[in-house]
Amino acid sequence: MTYDDALRYLDEHATYEKTGRITSPSLDNITALCEAMGDPQHACPVIHITGTNGKGSTAQMISRLLVASGLTVGTYTSPHLERVNERISRNLEPISDEDLAEQIAAIADLEVIIGRRPGYFEIMTAAAFRWFADVAIDVMVVEVGLLGRWDATNVVDATVAVVTNIGMDHTEFAGPTLEDIAREKAGIIKPRSATVVGETRSELVSIFATAGGAAMLAVDDDFELIGNRLAIGGRLLDIRTPTTIYTDVYVPLNGAHQGSNAAVALVAVETFFAAPLAEEVVLEGFAEVTMPGRFEVLGRQPLVIVDGAHNAPGADVCASVFLQDFDPEGRRILVVGTLRDPDEMLAALRADEFDIVFACTAPSPRGVPAADVADAARRLGCDAVYVFDSVEAACQRAMEYADGDDAILVTGSLYTAGAARPILQRSAN
Repeated sequence: MTYDDALRYLDEHATYEKTGRITSPSLDNITALCEAMGDPQHACPVIHITGTNGKGSTAQMISRLLVASGLTVGTYTSPHLERVNERISRNLEPISDEDLAEQIAAIADLEVIIGRRPGYFEIMTAAAFRWFADVAIDVMVVEVGLLGRWDATNVVDATVAVVTNIGMDHTEFAGPTLEDIAREKAGIIKPRSATVVGETRSELVSIFATAGGAAMLAVDDDFELIGNRLAIGGRLLDIRTPTTIYTDVYVPLNGAHQGSNAAVALVAVETFFAAPLAEEVVLEGFAEVTMPGRFEVLGRQPLVIVDGAHNAPGADVCASVFLQDFDPEGRRILVVGTLRDPDEMLAALRADEFDIVFACTAPSPRGVPAADVADAARRLGCDAVYVFDSVEAACQRAMEYADGDDAILVTGSLYTAGAARPILQRSAN
């Protein structure tokens, strides 16, 4: 199987990725695949991460801290920005085309043996576990794809289970309350799991406390972000953990919310080692963090920012960072394409505070048509609204329109961010 063959095989097995629907949540397919491979998901310890927002950043930070500690780390995240290889990495280096094709070919052979048709995400998850076993990593850092309990990643037995925060997301599969969503996410907590919780609301924290884990550390009670200052290109943090106070920790990511993610990540790694980390490990690990497509600055004149905010809570944070931390002096230009309710997303993004909105269709079968995104902007009170068939066309027009004092924000989904990055990088350079 070639790399292109592997991509075609994945696309043929895409269901949720194309429809946004899951008919019968189950771990049967992934369990059968893993059993046929000898259960590679149990080959080493696992740090398992769920939450409504911040999972990707937290997974990156945890992985960087583990690498700085001298471990070989396998990281599995989703979705990808530009290439599917990004989902599976060893020491943050994505799997090669050749290795990915080899792993997907093995899963394709197993599909015949087990007599089940796995989905795209189940195939990728099984391929990640198989590759991690092949390259003999020391620890897996695994990000949940959807909620937790029925997510394909939940065949792991987490040494440390991490919950970043809880918001109203994926209510088509869980809900209608935050408590319902929290219970689904608590499904990743196993009897031997130490749980690290970044959520602050007591009624939700109690759900994780009673989920049956071996121990729990909760923000504000057991650890705390005691300093979170704006710095050039990121944040400067002071973090109190159960063992240590770390001061002047630089994290090269934009937005105050990344300070909360960093505190959770640091405590998760301390919990994994059952010991504090050396100061040089903390400083080195955080300094190496990069998050393409997460409030990423791609240009300065004009200011060009791309962010993969894909739900209302994430969109609200994105808007706050853009409008408050950056506070652009010139015109504010919003390029937006989403997979979700455009009225909810545009309101969370505060589209009415932008001077112009370029609506586009996110490059996904689930992308909301650009005309519907534009209508939502007009309902919110936006006057200057324009429609583009593609993210690329919208970005090109935004770059032509903007002058040096203006600011462009491209957001609405990771698919939008991934499509925007290449053209914005070319234009900015």
